[in-house]
Amino acid sequence: MTAAVNEFEIDQEDAFHIIVQHLREGRKSSYSSYGYEFYLPNVIRDYLETVKKIPHHDADRYLPKLSPSFYAAAWELCRRGILRPGIKAYGQQATPDGSSGNGYTVTPLGREWFQKAGQYEYVPVDPGRFARLLDNFSQRFGPGFQERCHEALRCYNAQAYLACCAMCGAAAESIILALANRKIGDDVKVLRMYSASGGRGRIENLIIGKRDKPVQDEFRGYVSLLKYWRDIAAHGKPSGIQDPEAYTSLALLLRFAQFANDRWNELVTD
Repeated sequence: MTAAVNEFEIDQEDAFHIIVQHLREGRKSSYSSYGYEFYLPNVIRDYLETVKKIPHHDADRYLPKLSPSFYAAAWELCRRGILRPGIKAYGQQATPDGSSGNGYTVTPLGREWFQKAGQYEYVPVDPGRFARLLDNFSQRFGPGFQERCHEALRCYNAQAYLACCAMCGAAAESIILALANRKIGDDVKVLRMYSASGGRGRIENLIIGKRDKPVQDEFRGYVSLLKYWRDIAAHGKPSGIQDPEAYTSLALLLRFAQFANDRWNELVTD
């Protein structure tokens, strides 16, 4: 007996990674791909048969339930320039079904992207879990934090990695300012202090200067790299920032937000 269709709920983020893994591993299907490099229903069938252990003859009845998330994920990969709809080359076999959203080919940029080992495991999809995780802290750190987080994710998804790092640094500054504002109770004074020469260091010392060394070290560990990439973005020299640095910046921002949220009471009191 096969599992019920309702057991196979899947979201866009999971579908995204299933497609990427299928393509990176060069998985083959017993079904035809016609003139396309890969046929999206074949990816779904492969997932059902190899991961969910659905019998080969029974897989197609699950396609309508799962396909919307896979179509959205394939479009996201197209939007990033990793895939394109259509056949591999002129004269190859096209089908009405393939042209309606089932047939794709990897772009030259996509081939380079797939060769970067391991990165597919860490790509945040927006809207997705990463965006929701960051949004959990928006009420505490304010609309400026939320705005910069969303900009950072949009930049990452557009492969604007330097801009992503700049926005992560700006979001981290929003966390620092939220802590300082709560501690001092005067937004204007905090902003004036922060804008003055050496103000960022004084504000950070105000927040963690009396805290235990492990807390100080953890705070500085999160902030230092975010500040470094933020400052690089403000200068005209080549940065060398690519996908790994941008993702690391996003991950550090999430960890810093969690740290500041968990230790909020400790950091805003003397």
